Amino acid sequence: MIWKWNELYSAIEALPEVMDSMVVDLEYLGRESYMPLFVVRRAGAVLDEAMKAKLNNAIKTALSPRFVPNDIFAVTEIPRTLSGKKQELPIKKLLLGQPVDKVVNKDAMANPACLDWYVEFARAYAAR
Repeated sequence: MIWKWNELYSAIEALPEVMDSMVVDLEYLGRESYMPLFVVRRAGAVLDEAMKAKLNNAIKTALSPRFVPNDIFAVTEIPRTLSGKKQELPIKKLLLGQPVDKVVNKDAMANPACLDWYVEFARAYAAR
């Protein structure tokens, strides 16, 4: 599935409003699938309904409607390793309820401070 994510990222990040992005699929052991998309916007870009439609259309065109996310969230940073790799799996595990200190090594991250937002998001996701 990683190759599909790369196609998805290419489609999204080709849009002038988007600097970076990350998607996680939270389908796990019979749970209902939930796929949030996190985007870092360029200065001045607003994540409104028009931009969400533009993102979804880019995904449908590049891949298929199956890959359209359930929700799209604006974030300031995408968690990355020191070598620049997006950390989809640790964020997926975090959103599935595992403790942050068990899923990610902050010393191996380029931007560990950004985890605070994802930890709060995971708390809110768990409470729904």
